[in-house]
Amino acid sequence: MFLRSLAVVSVVLFNGLLASTASINYKYARGANSGLGVRQWLESLESWMNLTNSGAGIIPVSLSKDSESYFALMSVGNISFQVALDTASSDLWLVSSGCPTSSCTAVPRYQLGYRSPTFVPVNNNQTTFNVSFVDGTGASGFVARESIQVANMTVASQAFGVVTASNVTLNDEISGVLGLGFPRLSSISNSVVNATPFFATLAQQGQLNYPIFGLSLTRNASGSLTLGAVDASVVTNRSLIEWNEVVPFAPFGSESNTSSYLQWTIQLSGISVNGSDLTPIPTYPKDTSNHSLALFDVGSPGLYGPYQDVARIYSFIEGSRLVGTDGQWVVPCDASEVMSFRFGQQNFTLQPSDYLIGPASGDPDLCLSWPVALPPSSDGIDWQLGGAFLRTVYSIFSFGIDSKEPPMIGLYPLNNASAPVESPDAVASFLSSASATVATTLPNFVFSTPSFTTPPYAFNTSVKAPPGLIVSSGLATSTYSPVLNTRHPDATALPIVSPSPTLFTLIQTNANGQIITSISTASAPSITLGEPPGWTSGASRISTGFPVVMASIVTASLYLLL
Repeated sequence: MFLRSLAVVSVVLFNGLLASTASINYKYARGANSGLGVRQWLESLESWMNLTNSGAGIIPVSLSKDSESYFALMSVGNISFQVALDTASSDLWLVSSGCPTSSCTAVPRYQLGYRSPTFVPVNNNQTTFNVSFVDGTGASGFVARESIQVANMTVASQAFGVVTASNVTLNDEISGVLGLGFPRLSSISNSVVNATPFFATLAQQGQLNYPIFGLSLTRNASGSLTLGAVDASVVTNRSLIEWNEVVPFAPFGSESNTSSYLQWTIQLSGISVNGSDLTPIPTYPKDTSNHSLALFDVGSPGLYGPYQDVARIYSFIEGSRLVGTDGQWVVPCDASEVMSFRFGQQNFTLQPSDYLIGPASGDPDLCLSWPVALPPSSDGIDWQLGGAFLRTVYSIFSFGIDSKEPPMIGLYPLNNASAPVESPDAVASFLSSASATVATTLPNFVFSTPSFTTPPYAFNTSVKAPPGLIVSSGLATSTYSPVLNTRHPDATALPIVSPSPTLFTLIQTNANGQIITSISTASAPSITLGEPPGWTSGASRISTGFPVVMASIVTASLYLLL
């Protein structure tokens, strides 16, 4: 075939957020049966991108309307569900058609009557599943197995909880919870053989490019969950990630004779308010090496800490006061203080719009505020950092590698620690736009800080549990090569993934020198939640315009031989 001329086609794919750039060269010879046309190539581009990232996935994460939880889309037996994300638990559970309570029937349910071809009973559905929460609610049912897919990552025959009774309030068509914690925390893993949690299974099977997941949390639907890689549209300089070793926990009593990883918990180095430093006071200084421990919990909306720390924080904010026995404080809505939490050598700063919950309806000049104080917990975890903190960072959870690397949490700051404090007008505008008013009447008297009896420490103190402990099992397969050495972590070696494009701009120069520009928008498919394939009755037929794709800017150069 004779090549007569050369035309260049540039394709720009974007959603308004710069994430990464790449170039792809494609040669196309003109003539019969000579190759793909431009539009066919465009249609195959996203599939190509997915293939090149087969060990990594990314999906959108949304904030629920009540601002209590973050949720994402997943597939269970080829049925779509929205599930709340939780790093403080490890099990996956879904409400099912076997649950008749109003808390279940109000959301899409896993249809037992469908008899999914990938459903596998466990012990003839006689293995009990139970989950309970600190607010007194809970859910129960049985354990089964199904094919589970999150983003492009699939685990066949994954154990999960099939809920048949529940009084847990679920909103925004959220049908259950995806726990992202360690296997030791899983009730299913402790009752069923070979039933590790979803993310642990991906890591132990070596399906991921690297055994990490990352969270970008926002106040809308523009967040992300990545599996096996870091979101390059958020983390633009991986060398700025602050890495912290996860703290292992000794066994409960005679549970075993070795320590292992239980929660996504790291040491809190310090706290400051407007530059005034506070040294955290741990509840169990002897048992936690005189360090306060902080749990990173995407399933929690705010910040929670011990009274001995929280009361000192508010002592630096003029006009603040304790307003209830539940540990809630209020501050003036025009507060001009910044709070910082130090992990490792870096401060992570919260502006007033980050920690103010909203004005009290009965006294709109006073705002409920984070952190909320809690009584001492026997597990020694003093601080629980949820959405209010996690929105100020991109958080990376490295699962660790058997016999090679301990679990770690990486924090990439999204707030400038040296930025001036937000003005009262800016804060007032934020609170107004967020419709953040809290329906409550504040007491007209002062509450005194309560005192508590510290419960006995829950773990076996004769077994050491140092941060950075290398363990031989329970983490990712040892076939991974470690890159996060605790002394010199090389975050630049971590894989990255970019969200899929939503807008294609095609700029073509043909053989005659003419420039032709066209724009094509990627479709966002409508998804029916809770409806099995071909199902016509009994399912929750709820459609959603869930943002299936976000996007980066990717530049591709095509060389068309005409």
